Amino acid sequence: MGAIALVTDSTSDIPREVRERLGIEMVPLTVHFGDEAYLDNVNLQPVEFYQKLQSFQGLPKSSQPSPADFLAVFERLIAEGKQVISINLSSALSGTYQSALLARSMLEDESPVTVIDSKSASYGYGMLVVKAAELAEQGASKEEIIEAVARLKESTKLYFLVDTLEYLHKGGRIGRASALFGSLLNIKPILTIDSEGYVNALDKARGQKRAFARIVELLEADFAGSPVDLNVVVTPGKTEMAEELIALLKERFPIRSYLQSEIGPVIGTHAGPGTVGIFMSPAAAE
Repeated sequence: MGAIALVTDSTSDIPREVRERLGIEMVPLTVHFGDEAYLDNVNLQPVEFYQKLQSFQGLPKSSQPSPADFLAVFERLIAEGKQVISINLSSALSGTYQSALLARSMLEDESPVTVIDSKSASYGYGMLVVKAAELAEQGASKEEIIEAVARLKESTKLYFLVDTLEYLHKGGRIGRASALFGSLLNIKPILTIDSEGYVNALDKARGQKRAFARIVELLEADFAGSPVDLNVVVTPGKTEMAEELIALLKERFPIRSYLQSEIGPVIGTHAGPGTVGIFMSPAAAE
């Protein structure tokens, strides 16, 4: 088998045009508004999701794809003569990775499929999938792609801010104490995803502008003026916080490449509206 295909799930928040250009296969999670179920980024797009969220009484729920959903994609790609790399949402946040693993175990021959736990979320691992797909397009081997993805993950710094911790707290994605201090005295927690794939409060600042300044300070310590690649995810229709922070980052860092993506329905279910995520890594060699 020569060609390599990339599979991911919908929480990678990769823009559709990028997925289509690189031939990335996407297995959707499901968002539930009461009795109504929607496939994330298939029949429920980000703008529609946040509109529904405003009028919905309660908190939407999300559910992972079944192993059969992944199995159908894996079998089709193998039948096309391809090897498969599946990079999925952190196993600490969802059972999606386990569904992909189970699907792999259901194959007669597991060897064409490699399943990777990203230990990240949103474009924090979407960027890994994109990098892998670009390398596959260039003819890199599976081993070379996996090594490159690991290096990029190790060198990427992730920070995000939420308008309110209510959604993360109610969805069980962050501890009760963090939800409390985030609601008091205009304290803004600076969140990250740790090496085990859990959402953690890394630091806190009083007020939005101080939170921005602290993120810049952290990134300057990480990259020390070197050229960087910047990827950003934002909530569609509520981008004021994101626009201010992005402008500040563009002013302070030599940015080689920039991509902005929308936070999709499943991630939005747990992070809420008004979220901005920053993913910065050393600039790729030209």
